[in-house]
Amino acid sequence: MKKNFDQALALVLKSEGGWVHHASDPGGETNKGVTKRVWEAWIGRPCKPGEMKTLTNEQVAPLYRKNYWDAIFGDDLPAGVDYAVFDFAVNAGPQQAKKTIQRALGVNADGSIGPITLAAIKDADGSKLLRAFSAEKEKFYRGLPTFGTFGKGWMNRIAHVEADAKTLTA
Repeated sequence: MKKNFDQALALVLKSEGGWVHHASDPGGETNKGVTKRVWEAWIGRPCKPGEMKTLTNEQVAPLYRKNYWDAIFGDDLPAGVDYAVFDFAVNAGPQQAKKTIQRALGVNADGSIGPITLAAIKDADGSKLLRAFSAEKEKFYRGLPTFGTFGKGWMNRIAHVEADAKTLTA
C-alpha cells in the first residue's frame, strides 16, 4: 500500500544489517543490503575507498524505493504482501520476486505485475498467500549454489519475514 514503504523499508534494513564483504557472496561488498555494483550504478561513478561502509538509511532509501519497491508495484499490493515481496526483491532481485509471487498464486509466472496478478493477490487469503510465497522462496534458495553457506540465514529470514508480514495484514 502507498503508505507502507517506510515501514517495509525499516524491516528490510533491519534484516539486511550493516556492512559486509563475505568472500562467498557473489554480491561482494554490501552495506544495508546494497551491493557496491548497485550503489555505483545509482550514484553514477565508482565508489571512493571506504564509501560503502558509510552509507546511511537516508542515502539508500530512494534507491530502495525506485529499484525495488516501485519495481514490484509495492504501492498497489496489500499490506504485508507488499513488504514480503519487497524484501524478496531486495534479496533476490525484483524480477525473481515478481515471478515467485506469481508462482505462489498459481498464475503465469511471466514477471509482469499486471491486472491478472493484482486481481489474484486481491482475491487471495493473505495468510495462505504468504505461506505459499514463503514455500516458493525456499525452493528458490535451495536451488542456489551458495545455499550451503547462506541457507540457514535465508531460512531464518523467510520465517521472520512471513511472521512480520502476517502482522501487517491484520
